[in-house]
Amino acid sequence: QYKFRDLTIEELKNVSKTYPNFTFSMNTYTFKDGSQKDLLNFSGTVPVKYGDFYNIPIHVWILDSHPFAPPICFLKPTVNMAISVGKHVDAHGRIYLPYLQNWSHPKSTVIGLIKEMIAKFEEELPLYSLSSSEAARQSELLSYIAKITAGETDMKSKTKLGGGKTEGCFNKITVVGAGDLGIACVLAVAAKGAADKVVLLDLSEGAAKGGTMDLEIFALPNVEISKDFSASADSKVVVLTVNSLGNAQTYLDVIQSNVDLFRGIIPAISHYSQNTVLLVASHPVEVMTYVSWKLSAFPKSRVIGVGANLDTERFQYILTNLLKAETLAKDAWIIGEQGEDKVLSWTSCNLAANQTEAMAARNSREKVANRAMEVLKGKGQRSWSVALSVADLTDSMLKDKRKVHSVSTLAKGYCNMNSEVFLSLPCVLGTNGVIEMVKLEEDPLVQEKLQSGAGSIHDLQQQLKL
Repeated sequence: QYKFRDLTIEELKNVSKTYPNFTFSMNTYTFKDGSQKDLLNFSGTVPVKYGDFYNIPIHVWILDSHPFAPPICFLKPTVNMAISVGKHVDAHGRIYLPYLQNWSHPKSTVIGLIKEMIAKFEEELPLYSLSSSEAARQSELLSYIAKITAGETDMKSKTKLGGGKTEGCFNKITVVGAGDLGIACVLAVAAKGAADKVVLLDLSEGAAKGGTMDLEIFALPNVEISKDFSASADSKVVVLTVNSLGNAQTYLDVIQSNVDLFRGIIPAISHYSQNTVLLVASHPVEVMTYVSWKLSAFPKSRVIGVGANLDTERFQYILTNLLKAETLAKDAWIIGEQGEDKVLSWTSCNLAANQTEAMAARNSREKVANRAMEVLKGKGQRSWSVALSVADLTDSMLKDKRKVHSVSTLAKGYCNMNSEVFLSLPCVLGTNGVIEMVKLEEDPLVQEKLQSGAGSIHDLQQQLKL
């Protein structure tokens, strides 16, 4: 099977001489897409000095295109050990190193890889010892998994072992697209601290450039850069920031180019993260959220767009901090389409006890709101400001905050809309995306604007080829 058999065998002989404790074998490796191959592999321990000396167990798989493709490396903890998720190791024990990312024959060798592995592990120990009670729970969990594998246990069982945080609680976010917005999202999400790991999926051709290269140079804890969709597996939230840079002549052509781009992205993302929430930041956000929903076949609650969250947060901030109208800010929302056609609405209509007072209160509210809207105009949306909004939304979902945000959601049935269009509306967000929509004040003018916007979006969607 091995295309460069002699080179591979010669290199593994050198590994065996340097690390005589390693055992070599040929076994079946299962890739994340379910495909399998019989591959050479070896396992054993490497010595790591972290105060004292520790023997760190590893398992390395050699691909059949070796030495032109990097090995696949894992930790192999015993039942008395647990993985310490960090910069170079994920919750599954998969090892990620700059040496692997920059693999290039003949400069890169397995011996060189192991040496870097040891050096990185000496900076951040990848395993820790379990207490006897933790080890017992670990053993129980492994036994349970073995039963599932053997078909002896109902995989849909909701029994929780040990009662602690397990791998299923690992908060991983994938950002698709390594442009300015994508990189800004990675930095903002990492700074927010809600995610255990952030993956930047760079789909551009060629070597790392610009900001992506800088991310590699100044390696951030828990941030991984990859060109492989499998790196996104088991993400709790996937943020879509990609936009086509084609030579389209019309606005419709631009959107169609984005649709064509998404056709190659959404099915792959959905395959590797079947329970994720898709958070769309690509343009135009309403249309691309609709496209993501259609291509993924996810429930509407798990496909949302960044929508007017940034505008709403800015608007509420202006009301509270600049105009000192904190009470009004709590009920004020920017809804509808992102951009110039945004609409102001309110969640409360109990302005006063009688009609005269209500009218006066409404007029006062409108004056303050108009002043706030004037301040809001011209603020623009830079990559970093949108990224901060993305981090805010992901934080609410990962932490199940049940916080209300104005995000693009399926608006069919709202304000008598019959079309499948996505508009920004106040929604309660939790672990599984949209939990419920917040009821807004009934205002005929607001409803008319929403219906008009929905009609335009629907007409545009009808012209697209999905």
